[in-house]
Amino acid sequence: MIYVYLEMIVDGISKTMGDLLRVYRVIIIGAGIIGASIARLLSKYKNLKIFLVEKEPDVGWGATKANTAIIHPGHEDDPNKYPMRATLCAMGNRLWHRWVKELDIPVKWCGELMLAFDDRDMKELKKYMEYGEINHVPGLKIVYDVELYGLEPNVSENAIAGLWAPTSGEIEPWEAVIGLVENAVDNGVKVFFETEVRDIRIVDGEIRGVDTNKDFIGADIVINAAGLYADKISRMAGINSFKIHPRKGEYYLFDENISNINRILHPVPTPKTKGVYIVPTVEDNLLIGPTAQDLPIDAKEDTSTSSEGLEYVWNWAKKLVKKLPPKSKIIKTFAGLRPEPSGGDFILEAYNDPWGFINAAGIRSPGLASAPAIAHYIENLIKNRLDIKLIKKDKWNPYRSSIIRFRNLPSKKREELIKRDPCYGRIICTCKYVTEAEIIEAIKRIEKIGGIVTLDGIKFRTLAMFGRCQGAFCRLRIAEIVAKKYNIPFWKITLKGKGSEYGFNEIKYLYRGDK
Repeated sequence: MIYVYLEMIVDGISKTMGDLLRVYRVIIIGAGIIGASIARLLSKYKNLKIFLVEKEPDVGWGATKANTAIIHPGHEDDPNKYPMRATLCAMGNRLWHRWVKELDIPVKWCGELMLAFDDRDMKELKKYMEYGEINHVPGLKIVYDVELYGLEPNVSENAIAGLWAPTSGEIEPWEAVIGLVENAVDNGVKVFFETEVRDIRIVDGEIRGVDTNKDFIGADIVINAAGLYADKISRMAGINSFKIHPRKGEYYLFDENISNINRILHPVPTPKTKGVYIVPTVEDNLLIGPTAQDLPIDAKEDTSTSSEGLEYVWNWAKKLVKKLPPKSKIIKTFAGLRPEPSGGDFILEAYNDPWGFINAAGIRSPGLASAPAIAHYIENLIKNRLDIKLIKKDKWNPYRSSIIRFRNLPSKKREELIKRDPCYGRIICTCKYVTEAEIIEAIKRIEKIGGIVTLDGIKFRTLAMFGRCQGAFCRLRIAEIVAKKYNIPFWKITLKGKGSEYGFNEIKYLYRGDK
């Protein structure tokens, strides 16, 4: 990594020569949905050299991967109390409608209903309608009776009205991050994985770079998009104006095609949370959750579930619909953590002391929906607060294609692929109908962005191991494909990086292929 510092010296020499372009070196800390969105947008400019630094082996493994995955419309935040959240969510929703097309990200624009069950709820419903009008959310409408049940026949008979938001959608957040980073890398962004920032170097009040667990990386600008650890990174730059508390959300995930619920459903939000949602996912599963449990500030890795939390989710979800699927159809329970800032609103700020440090911190819900707009906000901070004239590249490619999903293709197209590549004829994951060719393509894509090949990395790119058996039948076969490619024992393959090896102790001797 020392070459990064040497290149910085060369750039410094260049800026003294009037006929050469001043190149600003930008480090983005955190390859979640926020950092990835910023990296992709800033890759447009030829006078920015972008480095995306991530402590995990792959992208999107923090708060991004475990949430309701909703592209919120922008009517659930008070524009007076939380102006950043309110404005950027509505803007982000509009941008996502374009970004998903450019990046070939699966999405379901199913709309959502905020349900009212009594007079108090009706009063709140009208308040959120007003918020939406202020935030310029299109198509909002309070619906009753026939219109309500026409939109979603499965709504509980106790519901008296619903606030209909047609622009709400459901996305695969891990696929969104992968798409953003692949596109950013295609446009010149360099990603450093398993690289944890330990300190930020500041000289004479200006950013000079970051010290990591591997080496020093030189930079003129550091953008803090570190999610749950954004307060820690901010303190390294001498800015101690906020704290990030982890807020846990627990969920149930049901098997595919076991419910005919078509809309995102949720109750009127509370001051603490948007409430328990019922969500028809992009892959036609049913997701219900989350809870909203505030954890101690040092519990930023606690993704355990609890019987109390899951029972809370179940009881709330039962109130929203006529009938939930049976619990026998649940394939997974899990928990995610949201970074809750002490002030409640997003923290988006560029600083003069130290010059070059930017916070993109406290990005709690609706952070996923707001991500594209947050990226544009950071872009404007660089232009206006840091007073840098950004120069667009002559050629910038906004497009990226996702991995072909064999299961979604018609028979004729499947036959054509198998003739071209026999690996498409070998089904590895029978739950999700994922082929060997898709597994191999996922490995290639991880390599291309510089990531570490893991079973979870393949899972998020192909949906293998996402089905009802949760990998019980296909995980070993996938590990063998990886082992064969790299000529290593399969038990050295990891689930999610160092310390999560697929085989341990004497398990390798049970594998008959061991020599």
